[in-house]
Order: sequence, then structure tokens, then C-alpha cells
Amino acid sequence: MSSPNHTSFRPSTFILASTLGPEAARFWLAFPLCAAYLLGVVGNSAVVFIVRTEPSLHAPMYFFLCMLAAIDLLLSTSTMPRLLLLLWLDSREISFGTCLLQMFFIHSLSAAESTVLLAMALDRYMAICHPLRHAAVLTNPVTAKICLAAVVRGVLFFLPLPLLILRLMFCGSNVLSHAYCVHQDVMNLACVSTTVNVIYGLTAIVVVMGLDSLLIAFSYFLIIKAVLRLSSRRERAKAFSTCVAHLCVVLAFYVPLIGLSVVHRFGKDLPRVVHAIMGDIYLLVPPLLNPIVYGVRTKQIRRRILRWIVHR
Repeated sequence: MSSPNHTSFRPSTFILASTLGPEAARFWLAFPLCAAYLLGVVGNSAVVFIVRTEPSLHAPMYFFLCMLAAIDLLLSTSTMPRLLLLLWLDSREISFGTCLLQMFFIHSLSAAESTVLLAMALDRYMAICHPLRHAAVLTNPVTAKICLAAVVRGVLFFLPLPLLILRLMFCGSNVLSHAYCVHQDVMNLACVSTTVNVIYGLTAIVVVMGLDSLLIAFSYFLIIKAVLRLSSRRERAKAFSTCVAHLCVVLAFYVPLIGLSVVHRFGKDLPRVVHAIMGDIYLLVPPLLNPIVYGVRTKQIRRRILRWIVHR
């Protein structure tokens, strides 16, 4: 919607949100956030290093895990340093171009992570429901192509978002609701029609994240049916245990994503601090939780880490 009472312009900078309490509280809050970020970086880097250097882990499940860790590294690094600068130095300005670049990385990497989670669900489905065909279908070359497709899919679907922002004009506030740039947040500041942005953004989310979540749920429906047919209680428990880590990672990704989408869509009257907290949870929890979950639940990775520590 246009506003005739204001002059339309394209801002040279946006102002990042700083709504997590008074300045002194924000300064001290930065320390646990920095520790969580560094722990996530170390954990995900360790997963990538171990999978690449351990020949026994050169299998589809671990390649997907390596890809997931690499995406989490890039996703957290594209946002957390800027957040820490805001909390410690009150550096709230971000240039228009940097904002669009950060927006592209956040959305495309999130889409790639969603695709990898779907691929991991497919791996679990094949391993449990069709164990004899698993090795023949999910070969290492096929796994590499799936990982490449995840990146290409994220770029193709979400590169248009920052490009669509370029066509918008702004005439009011340039203060964002988060400490980083996402499409919905920047779009809401425009004073011209955003119908195209709304339609394309919603379509991209539904086609990528929405479709992936439905397929993941359907794959686990088939897995549960197959497991319940097993005659041995021990076999059922073993089959379920192989899916626990993946289910935790799926929930850690989709629950904050859905919560953030709901806040953006229906929570315009909520305090800004709610938007800020939901956004920080979405970007901080998965990179921190994923290596911990897989480090604890995956016996091969846990043994490799312990062997490396003892060797050192």
C-alpha cells in the first residue's frame, strides 16, 4: 500500500532490533550467546572433520550429517557475529546491500537444511523398510547429487526474495524486528504494494519447507508401520533408536521455523522482544543442538571423538 503523505525512497541502511533488555543486560547476555555460538562452531566443525577423515564413516547417513553440519556452520556464522556486535558495541546499522545478502544466505541455507533433513528421512526409510535395497539405491554418488540438489534448490527458490525487495520503496521506519535481515521483516517496512512478495514468499515456503515437512512425516508414518510389524521387541527398540537423533534434529529445525512464521504472520501486535527471541531461537538452537544430538546418539562419531581426545 502506498502512502501519499511520505516521500518514497530506498534506505541506505536498516536499523537492527535491539529489544532484549537494557544496555547492561544486553552486554552480559552476549557472553552466553557467544559461548553457544562457539560451541556450535566447534561441534559442527568436529562433525565435518571426523566424517571427512574417517573412511568408515563414508556412508550416506554420515555424508548427510556432514552436509547438515556445514550448513549450520554457514547459517550461524552469517548471523551471530552481527548479533554479538549489536549486543557488545550497539552496532545496529546494516547497509541495504549487506542486509539483502544476509537475507539470501539465511533463506537459501534454511531451504538447503530442510532438503537435507528430508534426505536423511529417506535414508532412514530405506534402511528400515527396504534394508536389502538401501546400499544399491543410496550410493555415495547419489548422495553427493542429493547434497548438490539441496544447495541448488535453496538458491533457485530463495534468490528471488532479495531481488523482489529491490523493487520496493520505503517511506517510514527502517527499524527491523530482528537482529538480522529476513524477507518478511524487511518487506513489512515497505510503503508500496507487497502482494508479489507475499505470494512468492509464501509459495517458496510451502513448496520447500512445507512439502519437506509433509514428506518427512509421511516417511516416518511408513517407518512406524514397518517397525510395528517386527516380531521382536528388541528389534523394534533398535529400529526406533536409530530414528531418535534425526527426529530431535527435525523438531529443532521445524518447531522454531513454524513459530517464527506464525509470529510474523499473526503477531504484529506482539512486543518486539517476542519477535527477537523467536528469531534468535530459530538461528541459534539447531546449530548448537545438532552436533550434540548426533555426537551423543551416533556411536561411531562418539567413539571417533573420544579416540581423538585420548590421542591428543
